[in-house]
Amino acid sequence: MEKLLQVKNLKKHFHLGKDHVLKAVDGVSFHINKGETFGIVGESGCGKSTAGRTIIGLYDVTDGEVVFKGKNIHNFTSKERFAFHRQMQMIFQDPYASLNPRSTVSEIISEPMEVHGLYPNKQERLNRVYQLLEDVGLNREHANRYPHEFSGGQRQRIGIARALSLDPDFIIADEPISALDVSVQAQVVNLLTKLQKEKGLTYLFIAHDLSMVKQISDRIGVMYLGQLVELTTSSELYKNPLHPYTQALLSAIPIPDPDIEDKRERIILKGELPSPINPPSGCVFRTRCPMAMEVCAKEKPVWKEIEESHYIACHLYDKNKTGDHDYSQVAVTR
Repeated sequence: MEKLLQVKNLKKHFHLGKDHVLKAVDGVSFHINKGETFGIVGESGCGKSTAGRTIIGLYDVTDGEVVFKGKNIHNFTSKERFAFHRQMQMIFQDPYASLNPRSTVSEIISEPMEVHGLYPNKQERLNRVYQLLEDVGLNREHANRYPHEFSGGQRQRIGIARALSLDPDFIIADEPISALDVSVQAQVVNLLTKLQKEKGLTYLFIAHDLSMVKQISDRIGVMYLGQLVELTTSSELYKNPLHPYTQALLSAIPIPDPDIEDKRERIILKGELPSPINPPSGCVFRTRCPMAMEVCAKEKPVWKEIEESHYIACHLYDKNKTGDHDYSQVAVTR
Protein backbone atom coordinates (compact mmCIF):
# COMPACT_ATOMS: atom_id res chain seq x y z
CA MET A 1 0.00 0.00 0.00
CA GLU A 2 1.12 3.53 -0.76
CA LYS A 3 2.22 5.47 2.33
CA LEU A 4 0.71 8.91 1.89
CA LEU A 5 2.02 10.29 5.21
CA GLN A 6 4.96 9.21 7.37
CA VAL A 7 5.59 10.68 10.82
CA LYS A 8 9.08 9.91 12.11
CA ASN A 9 10.05 10.54 15.75
CA LEU A 10 7.95 13.71 15.82
CA LYS A 11 8.56 16.07 18.72
CA LYS A 12 6.89 19.36 19.57
CA HIS A 13 8.17 21.07 22.71
CA PHE A 14 7.06 24.46 24.01
CA HIS A 15 9.54 26.54 25.99
CA LEU A 16 7.83 28.11 28.99
CA GLY A 17 10.29 30.53 30.48
CA LYS A 18 13.95 29.87 31.13
CA ASP A 19 13.97 26.38 32.63
CA HIS A 20 10.63 24.81 31.71
CA VAL A 21 9.90 22.79 28.58
CA LEU A 22 6.46 21.36 27.89
CA LYS A 23 6.88 18.16 25.89
CA ALA A 24 3.48 18.10 24.17
CA VAL A 25 4.56 15.53 21.56
CA ASP A 26 7.66 13.53 22.39
CA GLY A 27 8.87 11.04 19.81
CA VAL A 28 5.79 9.85 17.90
CA SER A 29 6.13 7.64 14.79
CA PHE A 30 3.50 6.17 12.49
CA HIS A 31 2.41 6.12 8.85
CA ILE A 32 -0.94 6.50 7.10
CA ASN A 33 -1.71 4.63 3.89
CA LYS A 34 -3.52 6.30 1.03
CA GLY A 35 -7.29 5.93 1.39
CA GLU A 36 -7.34 4.78 5.03
CA THR A 37 -8.46 6.42 8.25
CA PHE A 38 -5.89 6.47 11.05
CA GLY A 39 -7.29 7.28 14.48
CA ILE A 40 -5.42 8.81 17.42
CA VAL A 41 -7.07 8.53 20.83
CA GLY A 42 -6.17 9.53 24.36
CA GLU A 43 -7.16 11.66 27.32
CA SER A 44 -7.39 15.43 27.09
CA GLY A 45 -3.89 16.87 27.34
CA CYS A 46 -2.11 13.85 25.87
CA GLY A 47 -0.85 15.85 22.87
CA LYS A 48 -3.00 14.40 20.10
CA SER A 49 -4.29 17.76 18.82
CA THR A 50 -0.79 19.25 18.99
CA ALA A 51 0.44 16.32 16.91
CA GLY A 52 -2.21 17.03 14.28
CA ARG A 53 -1.39 20.74 14.16
CA THR A 54 2.32 20.02 13.88
CA ILE A 55 1.72 17.53 11.07
CA ILE A 56 -0.21 20.08 9.01
CA GLY A 57 2.40 22.75 9.73
CA LEU A 58 0.46 25.07 12.05
CA TYR A 59 3.28 24.48 14.55
CA ASP A 60 6.96 24.27 13.69
CA VAL A 61 8.46 20.89 14.47
CA THR A 62 10.96 20.64 17.35
CA ASP A 63 12.51 17.44 16.00
CA GLY A 64 11.64 14.58 13.68
CA GLU A 65 10.07 14.52 10.24
CA VAL A 66 6.64 14.74 8.63
CA VAL A 67 6.90 13.22 5.16
CA PHE A 68 3.95 13.77 2.80
CA LYS A 69 4.10 12.11 -0.61
CA GLY A 70 7.81 11.50 -0.09
CA LYS A 71 8.73 15.08 0.92
CA ASN A 72 9.45 16.51 4.39
CA ILE A 73 6.91 19.32 4.77
CA HIS A 74 9.04 21.22 7.27
CA ASN A 75 11.72 21.72 4.61
CA PHE A 76 9.28 23.27 2.14
CA THR A 77 9.89 26.68 0.63
CA SER A 78 7.05 29.17 1.02
CA LYS A 79 5.88 28.35 -2.51
CA GLU A 80 5.93 24.60 -1.83
CA ARG A 81 4.09 25.08 1.47
CA PHE A 82 1.39 27.12 -0.27
CA ALA A 83 0.85 24.31 -2.79
CA PHE A 84 0.95 21.71 -0.01
CA HIS A 85 -1.99 23.31 1.79
CA ARG A 86 -4.18 22.55 -1.19
CA GLN A 87 -3.51 18.87 -0.57
CA MET A 88 -3.90 18.76 3.22
CA GLN A 89 -6.75 20.45 5.08
CA MET A 90 -8.10 20.44 8.62
CA ILE A 91 -11.52 20.16 10.26
CA PHE A 92 -11.37 21.92 13.60
CA GLN A 93 -12.85 20.83 16.91
CA ASP A 94 -15.12 23.76 17.74
CA PRO A 95 -17.65 24.57 15.00
CA TYR A 96 -18.61 27.71 16.92
CA ALA A 97 -15.11 29.23 17.03
CA SER A 98 -13.74 28.05 13.68
CA LEU A 99 -16.22 29.96 11.47
CA ASN A 100 -16.05 33.72 10.99
CA PRO A 101 -19.33 35.09 12.43
CA ARG A 102 -19.19 38.13 10.10
CA SER A 103 -18.97 36.06 6.90
CA THR A 104 -21.75 34.28 5.06
CA VAL A 105 -21.51 30.54 4.47
CA SER A 106 -20.72 31.24 0.81
CA GLU A 107 -17.84 33.55 1.77
CA ILE A 108 -16.48 31.04 4.32
CA ILE A 109 -16.41 28.15 1.84
CA SER A 110 -15.20 30.16 -1.16
CA GLU A 111 -12.37 31.99 0.65
CA PRO A 112 -9.83 29.14 0.22
CA MET A 113 -10.66 29.03 -3.52
CA GLU A 114 -9.96 32.75 -3.83
CA VAL A 115 -6.68 32.46 -1.91
CA HIS A 116 -5.46 29.65 -4.18
CA GLY A 117 -6.81 31.16 -7.39
CA LEU A 118 -9.36 28.43 -8.10
CA TYR A 119 -12.55 29.12 -10.02
CA PRO A 120 -11.65 32.75 -10.89
CA ASN A 121 -15.16 33.34 -12.21
CA LYS A 122 -17.48 34.38 -9.38
CA GLN A 123 -20.39 32.31 -10.69
CA GLU A 124 -18.16 29.24 -10.98
CA ARG A 125 -17.13 29.68 -7.35
CA LEU A 126 -20.74 30.04 -6.30
CA ASN A 127 -21.71 26.89 -8.20
CA ARG A 128 -18.87 25.08 -6.46
CA VAL A 129 -20.17 26.32 -3.07
CA TYR A 130 -23.64 25.01 -3.93
CA GLN A 131 -22.21 21.61 -4.85
CA LEU A 132 -20.17 21.40 -1.62
CA LEU A 133 -23.18 22.31 0.50
CA GLU A 134 -25.16 19.51 -1.13
CA ASP A 135 -22.22 17.12 -0.64
CA VAL A 136 -22.32 17.69 3.13
CA GLY A 137 -26.10 17.45 3.44
CA LEU A 138 -27.04 21.16 3.38
CA ASN A 139 -28.98 23.20 0.81
CA ARG A 140 -27.88 25.93 -1.57
CA GLU A 141 -30.33 28.25 0.22
CA HIS A 142 -27.94 28.13 3.19
CA ALA A 143 -25.20 29.92 1.23
CA ASN A 144 -26.31 33.45 2.16
CA ARG A 145 -26.87 32.77 5.85
CA TYR A 146 -24.47 33.43 8.74
CA PRO A 147 -22.98 30.84 11.14
CA HIS A 148 -25.13 31.89 14.10
CA GLU A 149 -28.22 30.76 12.20
CA PHE A 150 -27.11 27.12 12.28
CA SER A 151 -26.95 24.33 14.84
CA GLY A 152 -23.62 22.85 15.94
CA GLY A 153 -23.95 19.88 13.62
CA GLN A 154 -24.76 22.13 10.65
CA ARG A 155 -21.81 24.38 11.45
CA GLN A 156 -19.50 21.38 11.46
CA ARG A 157 -20.86 20.41 8.04
CA ILE A 158 -19.96 23.91 6.85
CA GLY A 159 -16.44 23.37 8.24
CA ILE A 160 -16.23 20.08 6.35
CA ALA A 161 -17.38 21.80 3.14
CA ARG A 162 -14.66 24.43 3.61
CA ALA A 163 -12.03 21.71 4.08
CA LEU A 164 -13.20 20.04 0.84
CA SER A 165 -13.20 23.26 -1.19
CA LEU A 166 -9.62 22.75 -2.44
CA ASP A 167 -10.10 19.05 -3.33
CA PRO A 168 -7.48 17.84 -0.79
CA ASP A 169 -6.05 14.33 -0.66
CA PHE A 170 -5.64 14.30 3.13
CA ILE A 171 -7.80 15.71 5.94
CA ILE A 172 -6.94 16.01 9.62
CA ALA A 173 -10.14 15.86 11.67
CA ASP A 174 -9.26 17.29 15.09
CA GLU A 175 -11.96 16.01 17.45
CA PRO A 176 -14.65 17.03 14.93
CA ILE A 177 -17.53 15.55 16.94
CA SER A 178 -16.57 16.27 20.57
CA ALA A 179 -18.53 19.56 20.72
CA LEU A 180 -21.67 18.02 19.21
CA ASP A 181 -24.69 16.30 20.72
CA VAL A 182 -24.44 12.52 20.84
CA SER A 183 -27.36 12.21 18.41
CA VAL A 184 -25.46 14.32 15.85
CA GLN A 185 -22.05 12.70 16.28
CA ALA A 186 -22.97 9.53 14.38
CA GLN A 187 -24.40 11.61 11.52
CA VAL A 188 -21.12 13.51 11.11
CA VAL A 189 -19.05 10.31 11.27
CA ASN A 190 -21.30 8.71 8.65
CA LEU A 191 -20.91 11.80 6.47
CA LEU A 192 -17.11 11.65 6.72
CA THR A 193 -17.18 7.96 5.77
CA LYS A 194 -19.43 8.67 2.78
CA LEU A 195 -17.20 11.52 1.57
CA GLN A 196 -14.11 9.35 1.94
CA LYS A 197 -15.58 6.71 -0.36
CA GLU A 198 -16.82 9.24 -2.91
CA LYS A 199 -13.69 11.38 -3.07
CA GLY A 200 -10.91 8.91 -2.20
CA LEU A 201 -9.88 10.84 0.91
CA THR A 202 -7.36 9.87 3.57
CA TYR A 203 -8.08 10.86 7.19
CA LEU A 204 -6.21 11.41 10.42
CA PHE A 205 -9.09 11.24 12.92
CA ILE A 206 -8.26 12.62 16.38
CA ALA A 207 -10.65 11.94 19.27
CA HIS A 208 -10.92 10.88 22.90
CA ASP A 209 -14.02 8.71 22.35
CA LEU A 210 -12.74 5.20 21.61
CA SER A 211 -16.15 3.83 20.69
CA MET A 212 -16.63 6.45 17.95
CA VAL A 213 -13.07 6.08 16.65
CA LYS A 214 -13.69 2.38 16.16
CA GLN A 215 -16.55 3.12 13.77
CA ILE A 216 -14.42 5.14 11.34
CA SER A 217 -10.78 4.06 11.76
CA ASP A 218 -8.84 1.31 10.00
CA ARG A 219 -5.94 1.55 12.47
CA ILE A 220 -5.72 3.28 15.84
CA GLY A 221 -2.83 4.73 17.82
CA VAL A 222 -3.29 5.21 21.58
CA MET A 223 -1.48 8.24 22.97
CA TYR A 224 -0.49 9.07 26.53
CA LEU A 225 1.47 12.12 27.71
CA GLY A 226 2.90 12.93 24.30
CA GLN A 227 3.83 9.38 23.33
CA LEU A 228 2.21 6.50 21.48
CA VAL A 229 1.81 3.47 23.75
CA GLU A 230 -0.05 1.11 21.39
CA LEU A 231 -0.89 0.94 17.69
CA THR A 232 -2.77 -1.71 15.73
CA THR A 233 -5.85 -2.28 13.58
CA SER A 234 -9.20 -1.15 14.95
CA SER A 235 -10.57 -4.67 15.30
CA GLU A 236 -7.41 -5.99 16.96
CA LEU A 237 -7.28 -3.12 19.46
CA TYR A 238 -10.81 -3.83 20.67
CA LYS A 239 -10.41 -7.59 20.61
CA ASN A 240 -6.94 -7.78 22.12
CA PRO A 241 -5.84 -4.60 23.95
CA LEU A 242 -2.38 -5.21 25.38
CA HIS A 243 -1.19 -2.00 27.02
CA PRO A 244 -2.62 -1.39 30.54
CA TYR A 245 -3.63 2.14 29.52
CA THR A 246 -5.56 0.89 26.48
CA GLN A 247 -7.25 -1.73 28.65
CA ALA A 248 -8.33 0.97 31.09
CA LEU A 249 -9.75 3.15 28.33
CA LEU A 250 -11.68 0.27 26.80
CA SER A 251 -13.05 -0.87 30.17
CA ALA A 252 -14.81 2.50 30.47
CA ILE A 253 -16.88 1.94 27.32
CA PRO A 254 -20.35 0.62 28.19
CA ILE A 255 -21.46 -2.65 26.56
CA PRO A 256 -25.13 -2.72 25.45
CA ASP A 257 -25.68 -6.23 26.86
CA PRO A 258 -26.65 -5.70 30.56
CA ASP A 259 -25.59 -9.23 31.59
CA ILE A 260 -22.06 -8.75 30.23
CA GLU A 261 -21.88 -5.19 31.51
CA ASP A 262 -22.77 -6.22 35.09
CA LYS A 263 -20.03 -8.86 35.19
CA ARG A 264 -17.34 -6.74 33.57
CA GLU A 265 -14.62 -5.22 35.73
CA ARG A 266 -13.80 -1.56 35.32
CA ILE A 267 -10.17 -0.48 35.55
CA ILE A 268 -9.99 2.76 37.52
CA LEU A 269 -6.76 4.66 36.98
CA LYS A 270 -5.46 6.30 40.13
CA GLY A 271 -4.11 9.82 40.26
CA GLU A 272 -4.09 12.61 37.69
CA LEU A 273 -2.38 12.85 34.33
CA PRO A 274 1.22 13.96 35.10
CA SER A 275 2.44 17.31 33.80
CA PRO A 276 4.18 17.18 30.41
CA ILE A 277 6.56 19.80 31.86
CA ASN A 278 7.87 17.23 34.34
CA PRO A 279 6.97 13.74 33.02
CA PRO A 280 7.80 10.61 35.06
CA SER A 281 11.12 8.88 34.46
CA GLY A 282 11.15 5.65 32.48
CA CYS A 283 7.63 4.78 31.33
CA VAL A 284 5.43 7.88 31.41
CA PHE A 285 2.40 5.77 32.40
CA ARG A 286 4.03 4.06 35.40
CA THR A 287 2.62 6.45 38.04
CA ARG A 288 -0.92 5.35 37.19
CA CYS A 289 -0.28 1.83 35.93
CA PRO A 290 -1.78 -0.96 38.09
CA MET A 291 0.98 -3.33 36.91
CA ALA A 292 4.03 -1.08 37.18
CA MET A 293 7.33 -2.83 37.93
CA GLU A 294 10.68 -1.59 39.19
CA VAL A 295 12.11 -1.47 35.67
CA CYS A 296 9.33 0.91 34.61
CA ALA A 297 10.86 3.74 36.67
CA LYS A 298 14.37 3.14 35.36
CA GLU A 299 14.02 2.51 31.65
CA LYS A 300 11.84 3.92 28.91
CA PRO A 301 10.06 1.02 27.14
CA VAL A 302 11.09 0.37 23.55
CA TRP A 303 8.52 0.77 20.78
CA LYS A 304 8.27 -2.68 19.22
CA GLU A 305 6.09 -4.94 17.07
CA ILE A 306 5.09 -7.93 19.18
CA GLU A 307 2.46 -9.34 16.85
CA GLU A 308 1.86 -8.68 13.17
CA SER A 309 0.99 -4.96 12.80
CA HIS A 310 0.56 -4.67 16.58
CA TYR A 311 3.03 -2.23 18.17
CA ILE A 312 3.41 -1.42 21.83
CA ALA A 313 5.71 0.37 24.28
CA CYS A 314 5.50 -1.56 27.55
CA HIS A 315 7.98 -3.50 29.72
CA LEU A 316 5.39 -6.21 30.28
CA TYR A 317 6.17 -7.37 26.77
CA ASP A 318 9.94 -7.41 26.95
CA LYS A 319 11.35 -10.71 25.79
CA ASN A 320 12.33 -13.10 28.58
CA LYS A 321 15.39 -15.28 28.58
CA THR A 322 13.83 -17.96 26.39
CA GLY A 323 13.08 -15.41 23.69
CA ASP A 324 9.32 -15.65 24.12
CA HIS A 325 7.03 -12.79 25.06
CA ASP A 326 5.88 -12.69 28.65
CA TYR A 327 2.10 -12.10 28.68
CA SER A 328 1.56 -13.60 32.13
CA GLN A 329 1.16 -10.31 33.98
CA VAL A 330 -1.36 -8.79 31.60
CA ALA A 331 -4.92 -8.52 32.88
CA VAL A 332 -7.59 -9.38 30.34
CA THR A 333 -10.47 -6.97 30.81
CA ARG A 334 -12.65 -7.49 27.75
